[in-house]
Amino acid sequence: MNHALLSLTATQMLQQFRDGTLSPVEVAEAMLTQIQRLDHHTNAWCLVDPDTTLEYARASERRYRDGTPQGLIDGVPVAVKDVFLTPMWPTVKGSRVIDPATTLGKRSPCVAALERNGYVPLGKTTTPEFGWKGVTDSPLCGSTNNPWDPTLTAGGSSGGSAAAVALGMGPMALGTDAGGSIRIPAAFCGITGLKPTCSEVPHWPASPFGSLAHAGPMTWTVEDCALMMNVLSEADPRDSQAAPRRYIDYLAELNEGVRGLRIAFSPSLGYVDVHPDIEHAVTEAAETFRALGAEVVEVDPSFSDPLAAFGHLFYGGAANAMRDLSARKRALMDPNLVSVAEKAAQLSMLDYLGAVNERMALSERMAVFHTKYDLLLTPTLPITAFETGREVPRDWPSTRWPTWTPFTYPFNMTGQPALSVPCGLASNGLPIGLQIVGRRFEDSLVLRAGQAWQQARPEMLQRPPLFTEDASGRAADEQG
Repeated sequence: MNHALLSLTATQMLQQFRDGTLSPVEVAEAMLTQIQRLDHHTNAWCLVDPDTTLEYARASERRYRDGTPQGLIDGVPVAVKDVFLTPMWPTVKGSRVIDPATTLGKRSPCVAALERNGYVPLGKTTTPEFGWKGVTDSPLCGSTNNPWDPTLTAGGSSGGSAAAVALGMGPMALGTDAGGSIRIPAAFCGITGLKPTCSEVPHWPASPFGSLAHAGPMTWTVEDCALMMNVLSEADPRDSQAAPRRYIDYLAELNEGVRGLRIAFSPSLGYVDVHPDIEHAVTEAAETFRALGAEVVEVDPSFSDPLAAFGHLFYGGAANAMRDLSARKRALMDPNLVSVAEKAAQLSMLDYLGAVNERMALSERMAVFHTKYDLLLTPTLPITAFETGREVPRDWPSTRWPTWTPFTYPFNMTGQPALSVPCGLASNGLPIGLQIVGRRFEDSLVLRAGQAWQQARPEMLQRPPLFTEDASGRAADEQG
């Protein structure tokens, strides 16, 4: 197995496609082999269709041969989370209650944009049912495991996409994030993931979680994240809530650094208990930003934990998505999803509107906060990955997943861009994530800061040991 090829970023692949030293077919075949070799460890994929993937790759190869490459990422393989509609493959969202046939022949805006830009679809990656929780398991697909230790969770709900990128099964993946579902698995699996500003990336059909939900890129590097944003942010009229297109080139200012920026650093948001290894890692990261010329101030945004309001909004969305499902269909579903939805269905209109009010107040507070600070640094998560197949760590004081991801869901409520980048390994050998949050619609600045971090600390990008293991579990020959 040529691990050097599997380690290429999308940007590097494109350069080699253009100069003729690498073929999209060669790359697609290597990715498919890596999936076949390793996915029994992680269960990151719920659908792989080599014939279709290679058909797209051969078409891309012909375009390069004819001197007519298409769009921004022609020939680059992309993993598609199984909540995005793909015309040739069913989209069942990890659920037994969706009729696969009804989903065929349709494209989500992200998929349509990828098609226009020449992508090679690798398959569909796993999600918990309806993308409802921060780990990835479902009655339909089972558990998705962490590439660093398959006895642990990959996180969720975009856990399949994160595990795939970490193990070189694809350089780019689509994810969604309504409470942390891009950033949680990015942190647990040691990759880069961006939750864009709400409405920056068109999304259709509308998520059951409303404007909490964001579609975005999951990649190995920030540079590839920016490249993918250039594609995903293309206009699509089906999302009536999308912001007007600003036609931003997210790569244009990526390497301008952070000198002169005023950056707030909050290791706990003032109310979160954080594992000491994680606190130490993100504190060192803040020092790196200071060394890069930013003014870094340790300060909390001074808001109280909005967990209850988030729960009303999020679980209320789940209840609404299930309102017409019969008892027979509910019996086929994740019982914990059914439980939270039925509980949320008992909320009054005033309960829900009270949560909306709290969300608005939080958004206003962060808008004022960012009049003083260009960016906010926090941990992505206060813990590292835990046992797979569980919603919360063993002996955790609560039974529901948002209680262990307090750094992510507040910024779904505010709609701000938030990026998770790898920030080293804890003493248990598991990845740590650093979260970079910016003002609404300043996704390019968030990416610029992430790029500065990865350029200054390239050693933070580490592949899991499983990446280079052969079928017997031994370290494989790099030239094998």
